[in-house]
Amino acid sequence: MKFERFEDIVGWQKAFELAKFVYTGFSDCKDYGFKSQIQRAAVSIMNNIAEGFERKTNNEFKQFLYVAKGSCGELRSMSHLAKSLKYLSDEDCLILVTKSTEISKILSGLIKTL
Repeated sequence: MKFERFEDIVGWQKAFELAKFVYTGFSDCKDYGFKSQIQRAAVSIMNNIAEGFERKTNNEFKQFLYVAKGSCGELRSMSHLAKSLKYLSDEDCLILVTKSTEISKILSGLIKTL
């Protein structure tokens, strides 16, 4: 699998959409610490994919993909907390959990091909 740019990677594209969803969904949240943390977790997914790709070695790319997978887990964890704190609806929590799980699986596949 050869990519010319990180923007061509499906995992990055989906992470970009996920980050926009998180920013939109928490735009009115007054718990600024929570809001910042969940937004940073979402952005970390896409940025680690991009940064790893730009390193131009498979080993470094893999390392950054593992970090991105970790951020997927953090986002899922925070989504469950957001739901329990009533910051998120059940539906939006399910969307975040589903999308971040999907991205994590895509990243696992990419790691295996490297």
